[in-house]
Amino acid sequence: MPTIHTGPAIRVRNLTKSYGDVRVLDGVDLDVERGSIVALLGSNGAGKTTAVRILSTLLRADGGTAAIVGADVASQAARVRASISLTGQFAAIDEVLTGRENLMLIARLRHLPDPDAAADALLARFSLTDAARRAASTYSGGMRRRLDIAMSLVGAPAVVFLDEPTTGLDPQGRLEVWDAVRSLAASGTTVLLTTQYLDEAENLADRIAILHGGRIIAEGTLADLRELFPPTTVEYVEKQPTLEEIFLAIVGSADPLDTEES
Repeated sequence: MPTIHTGPAIRVRNLTKSYGDVRVLDGVDLDVERGSIVALLGSNGAGKTTAVRILSTLLRADGGTAAIVGADVASQAARVRASISLTGQFAAIDEVLTGRENLMLIARLRHLPDPDAAADALLARFSLTDAARRAASTYSGGMRRRLDIAMSLVGAPAVVFLDEPTTGLDPQGRLEVWDAVRSLAASGTTVLLTTQYLDEAENLADRIAILHGGRIIAEGTLADLRELFPPTTVEYVEKQPTLEEIFLAIVGSADPLDTEES
C-alpha cells in the first residue's frame, strides 16, 4: 500500500533563487499544515510568485528543498503536479466556451471518469449553475475568478496555490472570491495564498507569513503577529464606515456585476 503522508502539506527549507545578481529568495523556510489557509504577504518584487512557481514545479530553485504532501518538487515533479493546482493572477478560462464547457474540458484533460458529473458538482459548489450555459465572456470579474478556482479543483487536488487571486476585482467580486477560498479550506483543501492586500490575509488566513528581503521575517496567526507590537492603548473614537462598506451597502446583493460584464 502507498505510504500516507502525515506531515505538513507544504514544507520548505532554506529555499534560494537568484536572477543574475539579484537574490530573490535567500533561505525561505515555511510549513503549511493540511487543510489550512496560509497567506504569503510581501510587496511587489518580494519573491511571492517566484516561490509559488518553484513549489508548483514551474521553476527550479538554486538551493534548498521543498516538498508537497511528502513529494520533492525537484526530484518527484510528476507526483507533485498530480497533487496540486495553480490559479494565477488572471483567470485562465476560455471565454468562447460556456462555464460548463470550461469545466468539462479540464475534467477530460484530467481523465476523470464522469466529466459531466464533475462539472455539475463544481458549478453548484461555486454558485454558477444558473450561468452554466452562458459564454464565459459574459461573466463578471468575480464570476470569472470563481470559475477559474472551480477549474483548479477538478480532480480534487490536495494543495491549491492562489497567486494574487483578487487582482483587478471590484469589492463585490473580491467578496465572492473570499467565499470561494473559505469553501476550499472547509472541504479539507490546503491553500497557499499570495496577496498584497492586508485585509485579504486578515479575513482569510489561518496563518500569515511575511516575505521580505528574500526571507520569511515573521510567521504566525494574526494574534501572534500582533504580539510583536507594544501593548495597545485604549482610545474612544467615532467609527466611520469604510468606502468599501459604503459601496457594498449601496449596491447590496443585487449588483448587476453578478450577472453581466460591466
